[in-house]
Amino acid sequence: MVSGTAKTEEVSQVEARRLWNALVKDSHNLLPKVLPELFASVTLHQGDGGVGTIKQLNFTPVNKDFSFVKERVDEIDEEKLVYKYTVIEGGELGKKLSAAKFEVKFIPKKEGGCVASWVCNYETLPGVQLEESKVKEIKENSIAMLKKVEQYLLSNPSLY
Repeated sequence: MVSGTAKTEEVSQVEARRLWNALVKDSHNLLPKVLPELFASVTLHQGDGGVGTIKQLNFTPVNKDFSFVKERVDEIDEEKLVYKYTVIEGGELGKKLSAAKFEVKFIPKKEGGCVASWVCNYETLPGVQLEESKVKEIKENSIAMLKKVEQYLLSNPSLY
């Protein structure tokens, strides 16, 4: 078993609170709308979006590795714009990973916009090595998704 961390930061033109509202508070509606090629749907299995909520992200066949990921919300800090969650089923869990926890932060910039920070702490299954190319691909996909949401919000300035 190997423990690892994958991190990425990206500057966004969108203010932190708008990205927070879009990607944390309303992701179940926004992701399938803005990224229909990737997300078939997002369903809440338990809770209302707050701590303890369990939601499932269902992917389209374009995602060849897995069809869904089920997440549990662990922490929501509205003041600091920090969102923490744990993958509890699906995705690479049970295939390559034994655990995956995420932290997403939106840090306001004085000149406008924000820095979006994404950290994944993971543990691989015994005998499994997570390839650096796969970690790089995950980071690149996360940034691409953020940029697509950013463009949507810039094109729709009255939302969120």
